[in-house]
Amino acid sequence: MDLREREILAGKKHFLELRSRALGLIRNFFNREGFLEVQTPVLTTAPAPEPHIRAVSAGGGRFLSTSPELYMKRLIAAGFDKIYQISPAFRAGERGRLHHPEFTILEWYRLGADYKTLQDDCRKLVQSVCESAGPEIFYRRGDRTLDPYAEWGRFTVRDAFQKFAGWTPGANPDQDRFDVDMVEKIEPKLGFPGPCILEDYPAGQAALARLKQGEPETAERFELYWAGIELANGFSELTDPSEQRVRFEAAIVKMQAEGARPNMPEAFLESLEHLGPCAGIAFGIDRFVMLLAGVDNIDSVVAFPPEMA
Repeated sequence: MDLREREILAGKKHFLELRSRALGLIRNFFNREGFLEVQTPVLTTAPAPEPHIRAVSAGGGRFLSTSPELYMKRLIAAGFDKIYQISPAFRAGERGRLHHPEFTILEWYRLGADYKTLQDDCRKLVQSVCESAGPEIFYRRGDRTLDPYAEWGRFTVRDAFQKFAGWTPGANPDQDRFDVDMVEKIEPKLGFPGPCILEDYPAGQAALARLKQGEPETAERFELYWAGIELANGFSELTDPSEQRVRFEAAIVKMQAEGARPNMPEAFLESLEHLGPCAGIAFGIDRFVMLLAGVDNIDSVVAFPPEMA
């Protein structure tokens, strides 16, 4: 270890202490709410086929987990009703101010719930952690003050695009146009001063989400934003194994066209035969701690960014 590395690591002590405290508070919250903490495999033979996510090969036909989602839903199908997990996740090609190829993810699942229940969970979780995390919390983003207790904003995707981008996406909008406008025109407007819910995504933007009853062009999916940063992605789960297989097959065709060779997650599809109505969500720990710490890059709140690993 050279002097420069020692200085970098020593400079992170404050942020890593905050991270540790936040993780403890998150666990306390879910334990109080009656959730069971679980641990699922990091190595898997079949991550969920999603064209925008690339799994990291671990050799021998296995991959590093992109998310514990499929395993956790198999637990719900087996009779568990409220579970959560804090675990590493891995995605190839992700590197930036808000992205690492290895990151820490919080996921929780509720039997008999929908995406509206998860939205309420998010509010209670964020406010509970912020209330107890200590005086080190910096509620600022640039020159703007943040307030987790302010009224939380809420937009449907349709309304947000109409208001900020000037057009209305249908069930399957042009992917490039949707992504660019989301990043450049929508996200920067969300989550000031309090967090914001962006809900009711186009059906084509939700590979594992249930469609809204009576609105087949809309999926029961939402994302949580704070200070223009996506913190969480949750939805009412699709529990129809036939429909889920059709969606996976379409995703696999797209991925194969781009050179990937994903496997069909057969064990997960079999479990859907026993999965009742439920909802689940993924929440980014690194980004949340970054906001609590008042810094602009998740490199600051992890001990070893990719270049130092």
